[in-house]
Amino acid sequence: MKHQGLDHFAIAVPDTDKALELWRDQYGLSVVCSEIVNDGTVKLTLLDMGNTQLQLVEPITEDHPLKDWIEKNGSGLHHICLRVENIDTAINESPVPTLGSPHEGTEGKRAIFVDRTATQDIQVEYTGS
Repeated sequence: MKHQGLDHFAIAVPDTDKALELWRDQYGLSVVCSEIVNDGTVKLTLLDMGNTQLQLVEPITEDHPLKDWIEKNGSGLHHICLRVENIDTAINESPVPTLGSPHEGTEGKRAIFVDRTATQDIQVEYTGS
């Protein structure tokens, strides 16, 4: 499988506005977009870092699995995301197993996570069309 580079790295946060006070206001990163996706369960906010993007991921429903993750780990690095041309091709050609079905990402992209047991416990996501 050929990837096209790092698309973003994601930080799970309990409050996007509070996180923006650091990343936008103090570090000076500009907001690319902010969207509520996956049937209204998560808010994704992309910030421009020049050669990649920082994604703030805020669970907005009480039963979202990231709520438990944040409670256990606090805010922090959740995953890295590799850009691919086509998600379906990436699923079929991935060197490690992917999990479940593609989900909605930002800006109309689709995304899928890979099995972290095959990546030395690093959460990796693919995103593309």
